[in-house]
Amino acid sequence: MKNMKMILQYDGSRYQGWQRLGDSDRTIQGKIEKVLSVMTGEDIEVIGSGRTDAGVHAIRQVANFHTESSMVPEAMLDYCYRYLPEDIVVLDMQEVDKMFHSRYNAKAKKYLYRIWNDRFHNPFYRKYACHIPNCLDIDSMRQAARFLIGEHDYTSFTTLKSKKKSKVRRVYSIDIEIKDKIIDIIFYGNGFLYNMVRIMTGTLIEVGLGKISPDAMENILSGKDRSLAGYTAPSNGLFLYEVEY
Repeated sequence: MKNMKMILQYDGSRYQGWQRLGDSDRTIQGKIEKVLSVMTGEDIEVIGSGRTDAGVHAIRQVANFHTESSMVPEAMLDYCYRYLPEDIVVLDMQEVDKMFHSRYNAKAKKYLYRIWNDRFHNPFYRKYACHIPNCLDIDSMRQAARFLIGEHDYTSFTTLKSKKKSKVRRVYSIDIEIKDKIIDIIFYGNGFLYNMVRIMTGTLIEVGLGKISPDAMENILSGKDRSLAGYTAPSNGLFLYEVEY
């Protein structure tokens, strides 16, 4: 039994997210499993490094699957490129150790959130950036972001309801870069809770708009209450940027 590791990227605009649903044609996992199952003649289960939500994109998602197929990795790669839709591309395919697990072995992740900050939206970025028409105060956003770095309980920044699962994570860095009208926020941490990046982004946007003080971020964190933080930023600006092992 081979364990195959894939690196892939996708435009999540027309999908209901990564996780397979009843309608497999509307999910990334479902689309890939369908192609791989036909390719190998087996029922293939694809394991992703994490689940991206509806409308969320990936620049370097990592996944693995097990197969008895005798096809070489390069042939598998070519097959995927031929039969997957144009908005899903497998960039690399290789056989790895049988113990490799794309989700459990992940050590850290980076997410990119892109904002188009201008009075008018850009029609070419409408699927890949959140449009904020009012000018954002980048310095205030950077001040606020510093409070989010480190090991904290991020209950205020998740919609995860479970009381049994730990909400403690470590965020290594949050970098905010601006070029012309594009603002990129790069979140780097050992793991992220459900909607955590989008809620942190929405809160930072509200700081940039002057609705929340940068210093308030400390109280939002310690309050451990979702209602204290800002809104959940739209999915179209979010990209899974990189997964580290």
